[in-house]
Amino acid sequence: MTKVKVSESRKYCRTLHAQISLGTTSDDRFMPKGYVTSFAAKEALVLTEKLDGQNNCFSKKGVFARSHATPTEHPWDKPMRERWQLIKNDLADLEIFGENMYGIHSIAYHQLESFFYVFAIRQGERWLSWEEVKFYAAMLDFPTVPEIPITQPLSDFLEGKLDENEVLRRWFRANLGMTWEESVETAGLLGGYDPKTNKPCSEGFVVRNKAAFTTNNGDLPVESNEFDNLFKLVRAAHVKTDVHWTKNWQPAQLIDYQKYKWFGYEFLHKL
Repeated sequence: MTKVKVSESRKYCRTLHAQISLGTTSDDRFMPKGYVTSFAAKEALVLTEKLDGQNNCFSKKGVFARSHATPTEHPWDKPMRERWQLIKNDLADLEIFGENMYGIHSIAYHQLESFFYVFAIRQGERWLSWEEVKFYAAMLDFPTVPEIPITQPLSDFLEGKLDENEVLRRWFRANLGMTWEESVETAGLLGGYDPKTNKPCSEGFVVRNKAAFTTNNGDLPVESNEFDNLFKLVRAAHVKTDVHWTKNWQPAQLIDYQKYKWFGYEFLHKL
């Protein structure tokens, strides 16, 4: 593939952890004080399940993984590259970010309908609204990451004497029907499970502003490459891939074999 200059393609910006997130490492960063109040003031929020895949980006320049210096050539990205060949002329100035689910990481899924689930779309400096994300994802025949209905807004839980992290905990409990820590021990919306133990599990959650935004709107004191209109919570048992994974990775399977044809990659199921 042709090498792409870094300036022509920019990787996904940094998503900070909620202060109650558990699956963090020494180089992870947390949302600053006041983040819950800031999100509660937004007109509408979107709550999605965080999937355990690889962040990939489709742009007119190619398919990119963590580094956007050159298009990815990893073997577990091959379905993405073949899919890109079919849609590259339709992307224009859109950058489609999503979870590449083809290589199984620390969670496998029984209910995968696609190897790629869209979670964000960037156009220039603007991250599109959730409605726009769903529109373009559908136009390109991609699913979006599973969305969890919000039945009670975050603002309902703001009370003067409550710590903001307790506010967030109560909001999750109200909308999930259980604590978020209990929820990640379930299979989530795509049938997640630990491939080593077969126990149900899911990775966590992402909360974002439903409206469009720039990476740093100035709503919170975060770095220029860090989101202030989006944050995540990750389970305690979250495991990141390492050199052993790259040598021993296994392909995922879709719930419907016909979906393989949708990817133009019919022989995958024979692996």
